[in-house]
Amino acid sequence: MFCFVFGWSGWSHAAEPVLLEVRTEPTGGVKATATVLFPAPVSVIQSILTDYAHWPALFDVWMRIADLSVQEGVTTLDVRIAHALLPGERRLVTESRLLPNGELLSDLKGGDFTRYHRRWKLTPVEGGAQTSAEFELSVEIESVVPDWLVAVAMKRDLEAHFRIVKDKALAQVQQPGR
Repeated sequence: MFCFVFGWSGWSHAAEPVLLEVRTEPTGGVKATATVLFPAPVSVIQSILTDYAHWPALFDVWMRIADLSVQEGVTTLDVRIAHALLPGERRLVTESRLLPNGELLSDLKGGDFTRYHRRWKLTPVEGGAQTSAEFELSVEIESVVPDWLVAVAMKRDLEAHFRIVKDKALAQVQQPGR
């Protein structure tokens, strides 16, 4: 097993560090867990994370939306991802839903992955002005790239993802009239 644990305090003077752990799984694939403090209410973070049409803007990795549909509260997203680690495009098809307890879940439906499960649990803190987010991602890609190398790239990509979400949240809460 290969494991990274990182604390990152470069968010703002009011934010706590991002606690990010990325490790290879004994059965294959990579798992990441994180606790992130976002400087915006849950409603803002939830709207950013569920704006699937603009999802590529939340990542430093090139991706495009091939198909997006919403049916009975379930969003099916077909994404094409190009990553320096992998030749060509990888296809990821997920189904995402907002659970009654407020968790955001996404699970693999198809594509070039053998496993994909993402969970966000958003909790209001500081009287609702900020959001504490628990994040979990389990991924296994059909590829010859070793899992330890996927873990290294995933750590870097998630740090960028959390930073981008934070920046978008700050921009929304700092808009006049909010």
